[in-house]
Amino acid sequence: MESVEVPRTATAPPPPPPPPPLPRLSPPCEWSWRSKITSTFPNLSSPRKSRPPQKSQSGIPPPPCPPPPFLKGNSSSAKELPQLTPPLGKDGVPLAKLKPLHWDKVRAPPEQSMVWDKIRSSSFELDEEMIESLFGYNLRSTVKKTEEANSKTPSPSKHVLDPKRLQNITILSKALSSTADQVCDSLMRGSRDGLGLQQLEALAKMVPTNEEQLKLRGFKGNLNELGSAERYVKTLLTVPLAFHRVEAMLFRETFEDEVFHLRNSFSMLEEACKELRSSRLFLKLLEAVLKTGNRMNVGTIRGGARAFKLDALLKLSDVKGTDGKTTLLHFVVQEIIRTEGMRKTKTRTVEEREENYRRMGLDLVTGLTTELYNVKKTATIDLDVLATSVSNLSNGISKLNNLVENELSRDERSRGFVESMSAFLKYAGSNLKEVKEEEDRVIALVREITEYFHGNHVSKDEANPLRIFVIVRDFLGMLDHVCKELRSSKMAYSPNPLAPFR
Repeated sequence: MESVEVPRTATAPPPPPPPPPLPRLSPPCEWSWRSKITSTFPNLSSPRKSRPPQKSQSGIPPPPCPPPPFLKGNSSSAKELPQLTPPLGKDGVPLAKLKPLHWDKVRAPPEQSMVWDKIRSSSFELDEEMIESLFGYNLRSTVKKTEEANSKTPSPSKHVLDPKRLQNITILSKALSSTADQVCDSLMRGSRDGLGLQQLEALAKMVPTNEEQLKLRGFKGNLNELGSAERYVKTLLTVPLAFHRVEAMLFRETFEDEVFHLRNSFSMLEEACKELRSSRLFLKLLEAVLKTGNRMNVGTIRGGARAFKLDALLKLSDVKGTDGKTTLLHFVVQEIIRTEGMRKTKTRTVEEREENYRRMGLDLVTGLTTELYNVKKTATIDLDVLATSVSNLSNGISKLNNLVENELSRDERSRGFVESMSAFLKYAGSNLKEVKEEEDRVIALVREITEYFHGNHVSKDEANPLRIFVIVRDFLGMLDHVCKELRSSKMAYSPNPLAPFR
């Protein structure tokens, strides 16, 4: 509205009345378009604080602000906003979202050389299916309820097997590095080609339960609707007694190693018995302990012993001398060093003989550990474990024989498997017979060597039939410790006035 300038005179007429006020906008125009922008772009903030509209000095509010041009009607400007699109894989399919790995990214200056510069983009490729199955979010689209009710086969988002079980089978199937058809062919022929120890162990862990087998066999829908692991197992189930064959082939693959371990253990036990029986130095040490113990037990009920259980060897270090340091084991070892050294030395003068026999005697006593090498190793063997291994071999041969002779003998398609396993059964049977004979012979030797040292006081219910080897092993450890102390000690040796070995 144009204002009329009135001359400033005393007789000027009064101004005309103001026009009626315009209707007040609520909210004010400035706030209105800013609120629209904020609702459309929540991340957009004004660079300065908005101020409420101010009235002019004449009391008339300013006219309403025109709307921003980019919000008029169905403007195409709104379509130009950036939209997040998922990254695409090599085949153009959007990559599935995975669980995040929280790390700190490193920004290296361009002039600095780092280890990451040596990494080539084509040197390593991820197994996309595997990583999605392990770390992917379940973002598959859901099917309508009506379609689910009418569907007779499971949808891709549902599986026949339990999810955790399915995940384990998926990992195992990846480790096989063979297709299901290739595995089926090897199982039908009983061939070692393509199915080594690791592959057979993976297949043995994939054995489905009876319930899982019924579900997979009863599935009549499209196989593509099942997961890759389920299709893998379902294909394997087309082979008659597929996982019984896996167990049989795994038994054949591990048979040689089991037999070798058993024979090696039995051989070690036999050598240990020979070492204890034939060791002259160990016998001399027992003689020293017996005579020393009888001298200390003179006048008691324990004196006059003709033999003692080897458990007493472990108690020699518990008997301490008057100085509080020297033990009975120290004394026995020094006596052995003196007698053995004097027997070995050929010098004539007394001074030379004393110097040489200490050195030579100590070397001889220290060498007892090497002389009883198999005794120390035998102490770690458990006879019960060996007996269980022999029993497992026998049971495995029985199961394999039943599979070949009874369950698959009439199946023409399994002729190759039957022929392959029949040849192995003959070989395994003869080897098992030899292993059992070795077991019986070694157990008899262990009992004989125990009676050789302990007499007829051996209990048939002994908790550990190899306890005598454990005792000798522990005693040899104590003996080595004392020899090291004597070798490092510079104390002069004082001859024993009793001199029991002179």
